[in-house]
Amino acid sequence: MVQFPLMLPDKLRAKLTETLAKLPAIEAQLADPAVLSDPSALQRLGKQHAELTELRDLYARYQHAEAQLREATQILEADDDPDLVALAQEERETAQKQLEEYGRALTARLLPRDPNDERNVIMEIRPAAGGEEAALFAADLARMYLRFAERKGWKYEVMDAEPSDLGGYKYIVFSIQGDGAYSHLKHESGVHRVQRVPVTESGGRIHTSTATVAVLPEAEEVDVVINPQDLVIETYRSSGPGGQHMQKNETAVRITHKPTGLIVACQDERSQLQNRERAMRILRARLYEMEQERLRAERDQQRRTQIGTGERSEKIRTYNFPDQRITDHRIGLTLHDMQGVLDGDLQPFIDALQAEEQARKLEALEIG
Repeated sequence: MVQFPLMLPDKLRAKLTETLAKLPAIEAQLADPAVLSDPSALQRLGKQHAELTELRDLYARYQHAEAQLREATQILEADDDPDLVALAQEERETAQKQLEEYGRALTARLLPRDPNDERNVIMEIRPAAGGEEAALFAADLARMYLRFAERKGWKYEVMDAEPSDLGGYKYIVFSIQGDGAYSHLKHESGVHRVQRVPVTESGGRIHTSTATVAVLPEAEEVDVVINPQDLVIETYRSSGPGGQHMQKNETAVRITHKPTGLIVACQDERSQLQNRERAMRILRARLYEMEQERLRAERDQQRRTQIGTGERSEKIRTYNFPDQRITDHRIGLTLHDMQGVLDGDLQPFIDALQAEEQARKLEALEIG
């Protein structure tokens, strides 16, 4: 993995100075009676002011650590008193740790941000190669992400699912609502591979199966304009569980978007209205993702090979049960905590992938 420099690069410092220079103008605007009487402008400027104030305070802590490091280094170079040297050594180590911590935080705030990072997500998990074992693995992955959401204190909602015969999923779609959900989960898009002895295998042989994970930033209605005339909406009786009520009434909804050919179906709710609302949320997310992919492709074709582009064909991670080993192939990170990861402890992978994303952005800006 690419290492961050201990000291902030000059170009990043220049960008920091330029960004903080906006603070006085925003403070002046917040005192303007016209802004005070405009709730939307007040909210927008208030958020900008809060972000810049936090950035200013963070930079002040970084500069203080820089000063401590210089002072400790001067003592180590000029003094030979054992007690003073030991104290200076300790202060220098503390300052170096603070510089690394504050520098990473400053870098994260200053580098170009994915405009979707703060959005909620809709995740779709489907078995690929491996038949029923792949369906069981899809269920394991779904539980892993929902447990991760619980650990973060986030809300989630299963929007649509079709169970398999042995308790897996032929597919499952769910939403996760939380602060920065997309920034945490966007790197999970791709093909996940499992190596283990399936429950259906009598000979004890290890099989390899795969499941695909799609992470879509949830779109708001204002993000995607859908012409009602472009939709074909059909209702039908649910084929899933739900008793006589669901069998006698056409509560399931299928929506076809004619311009793209996208088809979304939902049948989990007892109400046709609820199923229609969920189907529209999924459709908006898919259309939004299609547009984002088109724009990304136009800006830079090479980005398709980088971390976080969501290429569905790549095997991004392998879960090897015999060795209790999980390996993320993009960053070469291996953990030996199968149970912990499947129980939602994904943070080590997420932290490493986010750090790598930031490091690559540094390299792209030629400031590393």
